[in-house]
Amino acid sequence: MAGLDGGRLNIAACSLGGAQAALEKALAYVQERRAFGRAIADFQNTQFRLADMQTELEAARSLLWRACAKLDAKAPDATAFCAMAKRFVTDTAHRVADDALQLLGGYGYLAEYGIEKIVRDLRVHRILEGTNEIMRLIVARQMLGRRA
Repeated sequence: MAGLDGGRLNIAACSLGGAQAALEKALAYVQERRAFGRAIADFQNTQFRLADMQTELEAARSLLWRACAKLDAKAPDATAFCAMAKRFVTDTAHRVADDALQLLGGYGYLAEYGIEKIVRDLRVHRILEGTNEIMRLIVARQMLGRRA
């Protein structure tokens, strides 16, 4: 089981990078795209969504770093932290990429914008190295003092 910890962190890091790229693409788009005579970045709803996306990525990044530190230190709870990070980061990254696609509207589905590929690629990260449902089981068993 412990042999999977590093792979789970790798998957989480890949997800984080993909979601960050999707956010950057969406940020550029909303600053350029105009509606009702102004950039859609000027609308409060767009700003709220961007702020939430950035905040969620930062929270995911923090948990990933903490899990990496636990694994490096060979902490007894490293496996649980790796499972938490894999689950949280991949779920968050998928949600952020989906929000980025939404900000582009119909253009989000076009290959030339690149977000549709990111969304498809991130989906599989919630399955690789153990499904996110299994990550929940690992965390709960550690909490309950049971063998993962």
